[in-house]
Amino acid sequence: MAKVIKVLVIDDSALVREILSVGLNSDPGIEVVGAAVDPFDAREKIIKLKPDVLTLDVEMPKMDGVEFLRQLMPQFPLPVVMVSSLTERGQKITLDALAAGAVDFVAKPKGNLAQGLQGMMIQLITKVKAASLANVSHWKNRKPVSVAHPPVARPFTPPRVQSITSGSTKVIVIGASTGGTEAIKDVLMGFPENTHGVVVTQHMPAGFTKLFADRLDSQVPMEVKEAEDGDMILPGRVLVARGEHQMTVVRSGASFKVKISKGEKVNGHCPSVEVLMKSAAPVLGKNAVGIILTGMGGDGARGLKAMRKAGARTMAQDEASCVVFGMPKVAFETGGAEKLIPLSKIADVTLNLLNRNEALV
Repeated sequence: MAKVIKVLVIDDSALVREILSVGLNSDPGIEVVGAAVDPFDAREKIIKLKPDVLTLDVEMPKMDGVEFLRQLMPQFPLPVVMVSSLTERGQKITLDALAAGAVDFVAKPKGNLAQGLQGMMIQLITKVKAASLANVSHWKNRKPVSVAHPPVARPFTPPRVQSITSGSTKVIVIGASTGGTEAIKDVLMGFPENTHGVVVTQHMPAGFTKLFADRLDSQVPMEVKEAEDGDMILPGRVLVARGEHQMTVVRSGASFKVKISKGEKVNGHCPSVEVLMKSAAPVLGKNAVGIILTGMGGDGARGLKAMRKAGARTMAQDEASCVVFGMPKVAFETGGAEKLIPLSKIADVTLNLLNRNEALV
């Protein structure tokens, strides 16, 4: 019999605490062992109740969710699922929270509240179960770092001017889910400014992908933008799939570009890693490197295998460095990924493959 996941709900609203508690308790695999009104109340209940997973409101009085995470994770590293508002401020704080150690998030509904709440609870139950499997041990004793104003990694340079005729001859294709926002950043930090073009699908709702891309743009050497239909894949550019849209790679003369379109969910996701990688396989062939990073489930495994069969070099993040070893595990076991690589080495391995066609380490 599977272990029941113990959850502590943290939210300053009594109504929200009740809704989340009732919704989570409706799943036989989850037990809400307590609810806290603020981070100070939560600290005591974490010690007393020993929950497996926390749900945490993004915006609270006394101490917001991000500051709480910055203090909590080095002392009591626990998987945390954020409950976020869809305001721009709420989205920005959510990205701060992911950088501070949160595993994932769900967005509070807008519009039809009854229908929206039902959808949110389905997501929350799924993400709490995924979070219970997350590896957050690397946060133990980590020195807290302010994430409110992320540092700009690259010095000021004049605006990049590139001709659309100088399209990328090789393309790096990356897919990720749970824990992926920080993993993607870590990989991109290792790519020089003039690296071959990169396309990224991270499971994330509409609105958040724009902020995520903008934040990466301020942190990594390459230019990063939320992809628009028809964007060229260029050296020095990273294109991030738009939330609630599917992104595919298509040929444009001697170069490549992306197609962005409304589409059905694939493997439960829109954008889907599977869609991106399956499109890349016949178009890019051997002129690609495919990478699957941390995430729950198996999205992208078949697409990565198609890329490998078409001649691309492929890899997936290893278990020790994953937050959730789901997507990489499936990709490797089904033959899509040639090898499992530690997160800290993925950038270097990728560059070696692109520049000298070396074997995977």
